Amino acid sequence: MIEWNEEQLTKQLKEKDRVVVFFYTPLCGTCQVAKKMLTVAEAMLPGAEIGMCNLNFMPHQAKQYEIESVPCLIMIERNEIRQKMYAFHSIEYILNELKPIYLT
Repeated sequence: MIEWNEEQLTKQLKEKDRVVVFFYTPLCGTCQVAKKMLTVAEAMLPGAEIGMCNLNFMPHQAKQYEIESVPCLIMIERNEIRQKMYAFHSIEYILNELKPIYLT
């Protein structure tokens, strides 16, 4: 996963039809566990790219995407939220949620 700042996130949203973003905060323990699971899931999906954004530095996006808590994984397709995920049950669960994004 690659850390994106606000400018890089905006660039990704303009350049790509599908963007997956993991919003987190550094002191959140659950975020750290979710990050590890997402790293494994990303490696298992060919062509997958998941951006990471520290929500502490992105209050505009928190409001825009109505992020209720962290960790939060948002799947955006053509600048529309396709799915928002707060619960990271297992790597298998994450893979099942991401496959429609990357394998279509």
